[in-house]
Amino acid sequence: VDAFHAESFEVAVETNGTQPAPRGLDWICVSPKANASLRLTNGDELKLVFPQREPDAQPERFEHLQFRHFMLQPMDGPEIVDNTRRAVEYCLAHPRWRLSLQTHKLLGLR
Repeated sequence: VDAFHAESFEVAVETNGTQPAPRGLDWICVSPKANASLRLTNGDELKLVFPQREPDAQPERFEHLQFRHFMLQPMDGPEIVDNTRRAVEYCLAHPRWRLSLQTHKLLGLR
């Protein structure tokens, strides 16, 4: 991290949050996974794939954590249209959460 900063780079990471983050990161996005022990409970962004089938991975479980942004990303796959609709509805009903889209997939750049 220090070497990147010495070259004037910012350092952003996305992690599942099961390990502590190295010091000095400029942006931390935690994307928790169902049934995984969450050790990193603060950062810039919490991004949750939605909907989740596992009861321990519902958005309500994470709302008390110390993140600046709470994002829902529709689960990809054959039900992407329905999952996107459900994510939008959830965000509208729970304004703390915002919609996160994988633009490259929407453009067909898989």
